[in-house]
Amino acid sequence: MNTPFIFGKLAVDQNFTNRSAEIIKLKQNFISGINTILISPRRWGKSSLVKKAAMEVESEQKNIRIIYLDMFNIRTEEDFYKRLSEAVLKASAGKLEESMSFIRKFLKQWIPKITISPDAVQEMSLSLNWEEVKNKPDEILDLAESIAIEKQLKLVVCIDEFQNLSNFSDPLGFQKKIRSHWQQHQHVTYCLYGSKRHMMIEVFTRQSMPFYKFGDLIFLPKISTKDWIIFIQERFLATNKNVSEQQAERIALLAENHPYYVQQLSQLCWFRTSGELLDKDIDLAMESLVMQLSLLFQNITENLATTQVNYLKTLIDEARMLSSKEVINTYHLGSSANVSRIKAALINKEIIDDQAVGNPQIQDPVYKFWLKNHYFTR
Repeated sequence: MNTPFIFGKLAVDQNFTNRSAEIIKLKQNFISGINTILISPRRWGKSSLVKKAAMEVESEQKNIRIIYLDMFNIRTEEDFYKRLSEAVLKASAGKLEESMSFIRKFLKQWIPKITISPDAVQEMSLSLNWEEVKNKPDEILDLAESIAIEKQLKLVVCIDEFQNLSNFSDPLGFQKKIRSHWQQHQHVTYCLYGSKRHMMIEVFTRQSMPFYKFGDLIFLPKISTKDWIIFIQERFLATNKNVSEQQAERIALLAENHPYYVQQLSQLCWFRTSGELLDKDIDLAMESLVMQLSLLFQNITENLATTQVNYLKTLIDEARMLSSKEVINTYHLGSSANVSRIKAALINKEIIDDQAVGNPQIQDPVYKFWLKNHYFTR
């Protein structure tokens, strides 16, 4: 029997949880041509949300095509142009011959390369004259707009891990370059999102940055406990197993409604259930999850400075006024100026998040559980 819970890959169909309001918002933006920036901490389901909304739009709007580009392993401007061109051609051209026609018409700098796989499927990759392209990338940055006009379509370009442009040799210059083109497009809409929240916020909310006010800025909230209870119970029931409302709530709260961990913890509970989930099995499943990740958490903690670990202890203890003399002395944080530096360093490492009201929060709920119940109890 296949597990009814999915984590670590895109959640689609019955594996997708709620997000109805966000889906409606994204679909409206895609259809209306409004650029969208989606921001949330890692593993909150941004990619699944975009995919879900995009699939629904394509099924309902026959004149809209969705283009996906993942910048996870894109480290140079040259590779970005190559991958963007291939993604646009793949999604917008009906046949290989049409792609070749678009290349000849719109990408004079590119050299197409045709490969035929063992199953006789034709695939196309592109090479380019980089010396020429880097001085004038206009054709590439306007390719989606040119094809949309040619085919009388609307295109939506969805770019994941957008913050990876910071790895380019001149990230600020690159942002200025692509913004100057994309803001003029009338037939192409852009949806930009990524897993490093603080970097995305830097790119899209600072007035001095090129992408400031580029589009509709959406901060993705957590899925509510109520929605998780319904989802967990339905997924258990679909496999002839039962979990009570109180047990489903406890699973969600132990994982602090974190989508990745709620699904993972639910799966571990499901594995332990033959018919009815037992309360003790939730504890065993949570401990199993913590132990699976304990070596990773140990390595993360060992690579932190002592004052950074002490700062995490203040968050675990729910200390107030972290820059106060009492807290600084109790937790050996050095000085109020040092507290600010520690906080900035931990945000940069994606260990804490400071967007919530009050003190910063540890992003990973299982890491937080491990710190509280294992590391700081030694």
